[in-house]
Amino acid sequence: MPTLSDLVAKHTDLSSADLEWVHSLVSDWQLLADLSFADLILWIPAEEGWIAVAQMRPTTGPTVYHDDVVGSFVARNERPLIETAWQERRICREGDPDWSTGVPVREETIPVRRALDGPLIGVIQRSTNLSSARTPSRLELTYLQSASDLAQMVAEGRFPFHGDEPMLVRSPRVGDGLLRLDRAGRVTYASPNALSAYRRLGLHADLVGSELGKTTADLCYRDEPINEDLMLVASGKVPRETEVERGGTVVQLRAIPLIISGGRIGALVLVRDVTELRRRERELLTKDATIREIHHRVKNNLQTVAALLRLQSRRLRVPEGRAALDEAVRRVGSIAIVHETLAQMPEELVAFDEIADRVIQMTAEVSVAQVALRRAGTFGILPAAVATPIAMVLTELLQNAVEHGLDGRPGNVQVRVERHQDTLEMVIADEGQGLPPGFDIETNSNLGLQIVRTLVVGELSGRLDIAPREGGGTEVVLSIPVNVPTNDIHRI
Repeated sequence: MPTLSDLVAKHTDLSSADLEWVHSLVSDWQLLADLSFADLILWIPAEEGWIAVAQMRPTTGPTVYHDDVVGSFVARNERPLIETAWQERRICREGDPDWSTGVPVREETIPVRRALDGPLIGVIQRSTNLSSARTPSRLELTYLQSASDLAQMVAEGRFPFHGDEPMLVRSPRVGDGLLRLDRAGRVTYASPNALSAYRRLGLHADLVGSELGKTTADLCYRDEPINEDLMLVASGKVPRETEVERGGTVVQLRAIPLIISGGRIGALVLVRDVTELRRRERELLTKDATIREIHHRVKNNLQTVAALLRLQSRRLRVPEGRAALDEAVRRVGSIAIVHETLAQMPEELVAFDEIADRVIQMTAEVSVAQVALRRAGTFGILPAAVATPIAMVLTELLQNAVEHGLDGRPGNVQVRVERHQDTLEMVIADEGQGLPPGFDIETNSNLGLQIVRTLVVGELSGRLDIAPREGGGTEVVLSIPVNVPTNDIHRI
């Protein structure tokens, strides 16, 4: 399905500023749909007539449109209410319900503009399903009055608010809790959910009739300076969000000033109890810090083991024993590099390019000859469970290429990497003497190659091929399945 930006660019002549305004409106118009108990469709004029570029269904009532209408066109005179709202620049309401679909539907249209005297951008069609109509409660009447005020602000170009970033997905919704304030910041209506949230903060008096800013400050800032930002939000003077906390209860507030004809008539304050959400976030932060501390300590312990092995190697007089201990030092060091990286990452994901470069550098530093090691391509993000064995595999293959492929002589070794969505392809190529006659990795006794085969095939369920390189030398080809979310593959 084409995006809003695609539809606007292809079928309309809206400017970039108009498009940004439309994006801001659509990001926040769930509020209008829920207060109205109605479906919303945004129509933009196009050469073919009118095109629907966005649609929103209410969470507070039954929908009218079970199918998506985004991308559909209507002729210029097919929807008289849309034409009237566009030409007369006012909100239009239909008298009698429309029964053409078998369900009574009340239609209204709201012109959309960026500023009071600015040109119109489009028209919102507001369709209310009246099939479950009944005598409205106080809550429903407050919702509808608030929706009427908000629609007028849209028609005057005052909502969404100029220069205000679109609200986050986790912002309070209408059903979480709603407070209606008058011009002085006093509560004229409190929904049951909003009242419950304030009861959890410790309120025992009646919320209706109180000054919300003062009441909230008295609850949460008895023994410390009052947060001025809280006072502005809780009094409904600025379109902003804040959180208040008392006794372990955390409540999120979002203020929406109601400005009609240039004057502030009051405000809506959406209220949401986010106590459990914040508790879980704190637990995750604590868990994350603990995991990173464990990785840090494992890295330190591995470095200590490597230092002890290096010390033991220096005391040995047998060359074969010293070489074996040096290989063990390199293997332990490659694992320590992974844990050092994990100790600095917020998740169990690793930006592996840095690790690969350090392994390459470590191999070059211990080589007895002048060897040029280069990497081409990027590993991207790897899970920790995959990063550790791949680091060991890379260490073994590079060391094998330098010691046995080049046989201690100067030369070049290249690491080529190609990352796909769920697969990592890696090639280690050297310009050395090539494979010995009758080489078979299944029966080869080289410990490093056996470690590589065990990790790649046995642990990572990958594929390993070793073959002569065209032009001389050896080429090791690995294909390893990697399961990482698509949006994390190239995130650093």
